[in-house]
Amino acid sequence: MKEGNTSVLVIGAGAVGGITAALIKNKGYNVTVVAKYPDYAKSIREEGLTLSGECGNLQVAMPATASVEEVTGRHDIILLAVKANDLSEVARQALPLLAEDGYIVSMQNGICEYELASLAGKERVVGCVVGWGATMEEQGVLTMTSKGDFIIGYTDREPDEDLKRVASILEAVVPVRTTSNIIGHRYSKLIINSCITSMGAVCGLYLGEMLARKRMRKIFVNIIREAVAVAGAMDLKIEVFGGKLDFRKFVEGRGWLADMRRDLTIRVIGFKYRRLKSSSLQSLERGRQTEIDYLNGFIVREAARYGIPVPVNSKIVEIIKLIEQGELPVSIRNFDDSAFD
Repeated sequence: MKEGNTSVLVIGAGAVGGITAALIKNKGYNVTVVAKYPDYAKSIREEGLTLSGECGNLQVAMPATASVEEVTGRHDIILLAVKANDLSEVARQALPLLAEDGYIVSMQNGICEYELASLAGKERVVGCVVGWGATMEEQGVLTMTSKGDFIIGYTDREPDEDLKRVASILEAVVPVRTTSNIIGHRYSKLIINSCITSMGAVCGLYLGEMLARKRMRKIFVNIIREAVAVAGAMDLKIEVFGGKLDFRKFVEGRGWLADMRRDLTIRVIGFKYRRLKSSSLQSLERGRQTEIDYLNGFIVREAARYGIPVPVNSKIVEIIKLIEQGELPVSIRNFDDSAFD
């Protein structure tokens, strides 16, 4: 990848994509952003994105289009900041715009790198864990709600000078760490999302109210227990989540003392993030599909490859699919199913 005036294309102008594009542009890079709607793209070009929160207050205008087809030229880095469900279609559209020695970066929840590598070639794919929070207050008004970092890496090799150059650009947003185990970091975040995001979509409760219930805390543990078993079969090293939560150690041990330790940990999580509302639940409320296939669904697919039973994750996938199809309501009663006993 060339040095100098690197050209960056950001596809997706939601909270994470918009803030990322604006802060990189503000550092002087050549940035184009693809928004979803013509009026939004026009607003970004003429008025700019308005940022606030942990990133400071600023307004940044930049070139913007409403579709990938409208983008011209080749770009050294393409950041995919779209939902996992849209990844394949968007990647196919974007690949002709990628410079010959460029990289396409996956910023989704879940593990999308393998799917993206099948389209672009694994040598051109960079995985990225987004470790900071953001929300869109209204179209073009974006708030960075929490500090954090990016973790980036290749799926099949050690970090190199090209990856360092990608990191130096992303450092316009937040600190960046490079890793030789990006899938391990991805899987770590996938586990927490498979608990918090997916369980919230099933029952419709805020995290604090959900984890105040003993049955919910036990289900939380069993999702993790199944995910750790699958990772073992995959020979995958699960990275410690947030530098604190070691999932393998979390599920170790039997008996009342180990159970009490796990229960207390989950209670603390529930209290600390008690007002957290599941992003998958918000998707359902807007009549949209969730990313369940890339969360618990990934665990279920990998479990099938290795013949590992994962009844709790399987039932969560089944319930959310039924909710998406309008055959079940979002309700705490969904957890009365005997699969969760």
